[in-house]
Amino acid sequence: MATQRTKEQTLAWLKAISGELSSTTIKRLEETLPWFSEMPPGRRSAVGLVAQSGISHFIAAFEDPNQTPWVAADVFSTAPRELLRSISLQQTLQLIRVVGEVVEERVSEHDAEAHAAILRYSRDIAFAAADVYARAAEARGLWDARLEALVVDSILTGEHDDELPSRIAALGWSSHGEAAVLVGTTPKQLEVDQLRRTARHCRADLLVGVQGNRLVLVIGRARHHHAHRNADGTEREEMSFLDIATELEPAFGQGRLVLGPTVPAVVEASRSARAALAGFAVAGAWRRSSRPTLAEDLLPERALAGDPLARQTLVARIYRPLADHPSDLLSTLACYLDNGRSLEATARELFVHPNTVRYRLKRVSEVIGWDATGAREAIILQCALILGQIADPVSNDARRPLPRHADRRAQAQRRPGRTQFNK
Repeated sequence: MATQRTKEQTLAWLKAISGELSSTTIKRLEETLPWFSEMPPGRRSAVGLVAQSGISHFIAAFEDPNQTPWVAADVFSTAPRELLRSISLQQTLQLIRVVGEVVEERVSEHDAEAHAAILRYSRDIAFAAADVYARAAEARGLWDARLEALVVDSILTGEHDDELPSRIAALGWSSHGEAAVLVGTTPKQLEVDQLRRTARHCRADLLVGVQGNRLVLVIGRARHHHAHRNADGTEREEMSFLDIATELEPAFGQGRLVLGPTVPAVVEASRSARAALAGFAVAGAWRRSSRPTLAEDLLPERALAGDPLARQTLVARIYRPLADHPSDLLSTLACYLDNGRSLEATARELFVHPNTVRYRLKRVSEVIGWDATGAREAIILQCALILGQIADPVSNDARRPLPRHADRRAQAQRRPGRTQFNK
């Protein structure tokens, strides 16, 4: 019974000095933890309640070691929710250490059993706090994954509201500049962490979405006002989206990989996503397509598959600038493609010198950026002319060159400035 009386006396003493222990703990926190002193008064008071709750739980555990095991969540039950979000695991462990030191200093010389109990208590509550934070991190990870999937789906469908920027920001998106969408096949084992590490190495943000056999990445790149530097001090050039996609390529499965066009901001990434998805669907039709392939390089295949965006792009970027040009670039290009890219045949049909055809084709390349002498680009241009002629049949009748057997004098009257040259 002597041992029991000694424990009862120690327990009564601990209850009597619990208020003093709480005050001493608050003073010690102010002296040893800078982050505690920088907190607003309301949050410091909440931390004090947490420390007092920890001391009360220790006394209850010392009184009855066989009671239902407590958890760290019970200790923090008196704190407001905002405080639990603002204190990190490291700060929580520092708080536990200070509370344990204060109690240990008072009981170490008074009772050996109480001293051993506070050591066990400090250890157990530290492990329990780590478990609480781990569960919270796991729940946050699951929530982030669901939110990320929702954001990527909104970008792919183009159906989003004013809350999209805030949802993207909640995922840690820091880029405030251009964005692009990369679509490929999903690998058998997707390493999302490796994808994110590669993106950070390329100084880019990343949103990851998996839709069946498709892996969709929304890539963001900030506009930097100063150049990054390498380890040797030299300026590091900003990586293009194609270079970033090339770095991310090993994380995809075998097969097609298409990069959509660049858009000014991530909230406009649905345009890049539509082009990338349309290109992904038809990338197999181009036998010599690269990996990754630009969606704009697949404009003919996308147009033939019924993609309205590809048709509009071909007409707007190729046909319309040539049709509006004051020179005979459109008719020259049409004749050149219709004659199998033969300079001599084109010159004969237009009654001009082959060098004139060469000059006009060079001007075509300067105006629209595509070179008609290349086999692949000739297909793109031919498709653009066909779509343009379908969209504007009346104007094309006036621009269509005369047949080879037409009256040469009529041809001369239509181009009076070249009559002497054609004689």
